[in-house]
Amino acid sequence: MNTAGALGNSYVMPAGLIDSIAMTFASSLVKMRRFADWYQLMHPEEKKKIAALAALEYVKPGSIIGIGTGSTVNHFIDLLAEKMPGEIEAAVSSSEASTERMQQQGIRVIELNDAGRLSIYVDGADESSHQLHLIKGGGGALTREKIIAAASDQFICIADESKLVDTLGNFPLPVEVIPMARNLVWQALKGLGGNPAWREEFVTDNGNIILDIHGLRIDNPLELEDQINQITGVVSVGLFARRPANVLILGGDSGVQKIEV
Repeated sequence: MNTAGALGNSYVMPAGLIDSIAMTFASSLVKMRRFADWYQLMHPEEKKKIAALAALEYVKPGSIIGIGTGSTVNHFIDLLAEKMPGEIEAAVSSSEASTERMQQQGIRVIELNDAGRLSIYVDGADESSHQLHLIKGGGGALTREKIIAAASDQFICIADESKLVDTLGNFPLPVEVIPMARNLVWQALKGLGGNPAWREEFVTDNGNIILDIHGLRIDNPLELEDQINQITGVVSVGLFARRPANVLILGGDSGVQKIEV
């Protein structure tokens, strides 16, 4: 056998094998790209954080501002203390939880009665329409949130992009109720076409209870807000249509989106 001659012959790969290797490589490349896209998707908390960071541009040094409640607002409180330490005069808080967090961060908290008119109110939302009508109250602070929003020149709403919806109602609508009127209000809310549920073992900072209305499609937020507010025993409803947000800041995978009306 002529070994040298055999080794000197060039090897030609079969066409079928070339196609198979090419297909395997292409499939692997697609999987790698999909993994890269998945890896680059921003964590929901990061989306909230970039929205909260963007809201700082509305804070004027030396002002008294309103601050809401919730996970997105927690980011705002932390960033306010970090990026603008000592630059605001004070804050008005919508909940005991936010008050405690601000005091821990060295932010002075005062009562609304001592503050007067506020320049801005920064808070999150459970849902927002494109008209900036909101559902709020998942954390149970809806009444105080409504009061501070009404006392503010601008309402800056911060959220992640998943909170923007075409029609409100997928998130259960919270209603704060005087405890003795629970069944009375439940029957009235049932008559509006929803399925109210008592948020058991939860008491608001005002000493009241929450009924969450499931299964509502809210096509007319203004009308529904008025209807629920007229029910005897209702303290407040978590529809912010009469006082919507002025600016909605959404954090998403592509960055920050701002909507103004």
